[in-house]
Amino acid sequence: MAFLFEPLALRGLALNNRIMISPMCQYQAREGIISGPWHRTHVGMMVLSGAGLAVMEATAVEAAGRISLGCIGLYNDQQEAALAGLVADVRRFSSTPLGIQLGHAGRKASAYPILDNRDGMFPADRSKGGGPLPVEAGAWAPYGPSPVPFDTHWQTPDMLDEEGMGRIKQAFAASTLRADRCGFDMIEIHGAHGYLLHSFLSRVSNKRDDAYGGSLQNRMRFPLEVVAAVRGALPGNKPLGVRINGSDWSPDGNSIEDAVAFAAELKGIGVDYVTVSGGGAAPNAIYPRQDPGYMVHLAEAVKRGTGITTVAVGTITSPVQADEIIRSGKADLVAIGRAFIDHPKWGWHAARELGVDWLPTGLQARVDPKYWPLKAIA
Repeated sequence: MAFLFEPLALRGLALNNRIMISPMCQYQAREGIISGPWHRTHVGMMVLSGAGLAVMEATAVEAAGRISLGCIGLYNDQQEAALAGLVADVRRFSSTPLGIQLGHAGRKASAYPILDNRDGMFPADRSKGGGPLPVEAGAWAPYGPSPVPFDTHWQTPDMLDEEGMGRIKQAFAASTLRADRCGFDMIEIHGAHGYLLHSFLSRVSNKRDDAYGGSLQNRMRFPLEVVAAVRGALPGNKPLGVRINGSDWSPDGNSIEDAVAFAAELKGIGVDYVTVSGGGAAPNAIYPRQDPGYMVHLAEAVKRGTGITTVAVGTITSPVQADEIIRSGKADLVAIGRAFIDHPKWGWHAARELGVDWLPTGLQARVDPKYWPLKAIA
């Protein structure tokens, strides 16, 4: 029996297996608007891959919340129309559930994409990819919980006051309404990797002395308010997930105990699952060796500590490995990114490798070995 291919229900959404495609930044947008040809190809691959759930890339809820000039947004009518058209197009040939990740980059906004140069958007020097954008390249002012830059050469963010926090909560709720109108099946909120919501949670970046800083309960306050606003704007039958950090891997940062406490609060306000990742909060983070499954223990700790539906990440590449994670109860789903880029039909081949009699329908069912002399694909 392959546990990886057991169905799972998230509120009113039925998944036919436990494989999720992780949100992956594509850096192909202009003014926050998706690139039609690129995103139709990319998302088309995602929904024909054999995954039980595909989640689109981090999508900013306001212009200042983009990580880079190449990141998509969902804060105006033109962006909404483009995404609604994309969802309608892929629905013509796939019923695979499709979600979108909403986020705000906070103090890590206004950065170079991590790709080659194109139309002047990317740095000619590849080593600068992911680094701060200079003014002459279109940089904008970032903001966060405290005036603490991500690193010595990054901009010092403006400190958000309560009016600014209220505006961002409204922006998350407004983007949620837009995502629902677009036809997305669910929403994931990006609350990890040092971006805005996580920067409030982490001791690395939150140095406030008001009701939104200091104790963990106070540092959780703003992220929980945002999540509650999204849950309130999202129809009751649609699932809501949050990506969180299981560890900042920094001596000054948050630990797995903080993650368990945060996940418990999220569960209490109607979050349906958490994806447990790590890092990104501090430049001095000491990352563990990235062996296959190197972050699964973080998801396991959150699942055992809270009982919330949990998604494991971290260089999960093998179907046998993924099945063992579910079989042993370490997590309820696995989220896989680059393995799907490398092998776009990873889900189909996982089913074959695990001995599951499962194939897509329609013309693509002709890949069944009984219809052609299939050779094993490594």
